[in-house]
Amino acid sequence: MIYEIRTYQLKPGSLAEVEKRFGAGYEYRKKYSPLAAFWHTEIGPLNEIVHVWPYADMAERTRVRAEAAKDPNWPPKTAEFIVHMQSEVVVPFPFVPALQPGKMGPIFEMRYYTIKAGTLPDLIKRWEGAVPARIKLSPLALAGHVEFGEANRYIHVWAYDSLDQRAAIRNKAREMGVWPPPGGGDSLLTQANKILLPSSFSPLQ
Repeated sequence: MIYEIRTYQLKPGSLAEVEKRFGAGYEYRKKYSPLAAFWHTEIGPLNEIVHVWPYADMAERTRVRAEAAKDPNWPPKTAEFIVHMQSEVVVPFPFVPALQPGKMGPIFEMRYYTIKAGTLPDLIKRWEGAVPARIKLSPLALAGHVEFGEANRYIHVWAYDSLDQRAAIRNKAREMGVWPPPGGGDSLLTQANKILLPSSFSPLQ
């Protein structure tokens, strides 16, 4: 399983129209393969949409995208509003469950970290030991490393009921000593995050 995370920066004031057109187009696109999630930024880089597409592998991604491109209703008619587009293919950590449609949020925090080259195997090992205790506090929607895109980067997405719950859970996890995973701090190069909200048509809410 892989996930393609596509992040589009939009012109200010265009979000509502882009989501409307994307939602209409997705009604035709979903017969080729399902969307896992569709979010827009609430806190962090403004005027962004983030859509997540699951595929069995790169071959399926290539095949599905070629089929969908033949559909006159896809891609959605949003090009006039797009300032910048970015695509990253993420391989999920082996102990993270696949994304499933349903209620998990509605607050999603996407955190993306860059690490020193060669430290990914150790990071995965440390995460595997720590995640079971952490997900008892709040769900982990997605975690994996970037296979195609920015090198030495990994992404994790956490779900919360509210921003207040997020703050409380993060404090509790630190106080309990269950998160972040111990060790590895010297391997981190950069950290960033953004708060996302799901669109009305996102399978993950």
